Amino acid sequence: MLVLALAAGTVADAKTLDGRLHANMARRPSVPVVPLPNDGPVTSRNGTQLPPYNTTYYFEQLIDHTNPSLGTFQQRYWTTYEFYETGGPIILFTPGEANAQPYSGYLTNRTINGQIAQELNGATIVLEHRYYGLSNPYDDLSVQSLQFHTIQQAIDDLEYFAKNVDLPMPGGDAVKPGQAPWVLIGGSYSGALTSFTVVNKPNLFQAAYASSAVVESIVDYWGYFQPILEWMPKNCSADVQAVIAHIDSVFTSGNQKEINSIKALFNMSALTHLDDVAGALRNNLWDWQSLSPSSGGGLFFDFCDALEVKNGVSAGPNGWGLQHALQAWGSYWTNTYYALLCGDEDAVTCLGTYDPTQEYWTDTAVDNAGRSWMWIVCNEVGFFQEGAPKGHPTIVTRLVQPPYDERQCTYMFADAFKNLGHLPVPNVDATNKAYHGWFVQENHLFFANGHRDPWREATLAADGTHFKSTPGQPLTISDGFHCSDLSTANAQVDSTVLAVQQQALKTIAGWVAEWKPSKH
Repeated sequence: MLVLALAAGTVADAKTLDGRLHANMARRPSVPVVPLPNDGPVTSRNGTQLPPYNTTYYFEQLIDHTNPSLGTFQQRYWTTYEFYETGGPIILFTPGEANAQPYSGYLTNRTINGQIAQELNGATIVLEHRYYGLSNPYDDLSVQSLQFHTIQQAIDDLEYFAKNVDLPMPGGDAVKPGQAPWVLIGGSYSGALTSFTVVNKPNLFQAAYASSAVVESIVDYWGYFQPILEWMPKNCSADVQAVIAHIDSVFTSGNQKEINSIKALFNMSALTHLDDVAGALRNNLWDWQSLSPSSGGGLFFDFCDALEVKNGVSAGPNGWGLQHALQAWGSYWTNTYYALLCGDEDAVTCLGTYDPTQEYWTDTAVDNAGRSWMWIVCNEVGFFQEGAPKGHPTIVTRLVQPPYDERQCTYMFADAFKNLGHLPVPNVDATNKAYHGWFVQENHLFFANGHRDPWREATLAADGTHFKSTPGQPLTISDGFHCSDLSTANAQVDSTVLAVQQQALKTIAGWVAEWKPSKH
């Protein structure tokens, strides 16, 4: 269960990794945690004892790359030279929108990062993204402090770090780009950041690997649920669609008796706003994001079993039908799932989104990944996870549309949007134009995606895009879920993930072999 308990975007994630993820807010495109093999000293290839993987180091990063006079802040990073030999590559990874402390497993050969290091005699680095964890320019996450929290500043961080860091290893002051080949790796948002960096900083990195990279910013990202619809058990899909269609119909009917009956069934009578009630049920579908080939199950399948297994018998492909599915979902939600999602919080506190004085919106303490990510969401990338357009099957409510999330932006960042006169719409066109979105065409940039990834529709593997793989920009796809190809364990149980990793290792080895020293 360790993989499930720590995988990104899950109920467990809401309570463990950032602690303040609102249960009715769209999930983050996050990288799954890969656990460390141990937290003791590390032995290098030649038998030297090295510091533990989870040893924290600090880098003096510029607050504002357009105005260095503002000074620096301490940016945390983790590194090991377990496999390093002189001349080997420096492999840089950021987990993106999370406290990076739990991600030091990405230094090891339990990940594609460590596999590359092991094969090419490289050193690995995990760098905490600005405004996440304890890498903050200021001591709060107020609107004023967040002015330097942009995608471009994060890209500039990667460049400044690579060009200025003195790594804590023999010869670590002489491995800057130009002195050694650097490889940039990212997954999900940080996979997109990898692509964006290759576009924005040509020739800085000798090679780059982008897993489940959400390169196309999209406001109404209803496509999040499309891979789930396609790959979930057919009986579960049929019944979920039936229940959601019924709830949407009742909630828009004006029939207060029927409305109250559904609210009571899910123990949400205290919620005033019906979009909060219907939107809360997205949580059972969001749990798909925690799945991986090596997890062997999870909350998502517990949910489907609750709907589809009756007296030990599983429903056929058409499900049991609305009457059973509605009651079964209500029972599972109230008796099992609510406590996992909300703990001891009442429904209004946990699921309500209409009280702008609620602490969730007003808390500006640092190390709040939900708030830091929401700033990027509201300004640059969108990714609101809503019901499908009418005429297209949907497994989540159509009552939740982008204005639902945009209203939340005004609650969380009132000072930024109070004078707009309308709801803020994320400027995704500017982001896609600046970093080329789906239409990136670069060299030495390897894309890896998964058919079952809920973020697939924002990647180069999106339906209907038909992007071609090229020698300079390979586009690979496995049967994996979200960022499955980053994990060595997933390749051990899924041959399609293994094939992607093997192709990546061969390709990146070739690119690194082409490297020649230069002045950067």
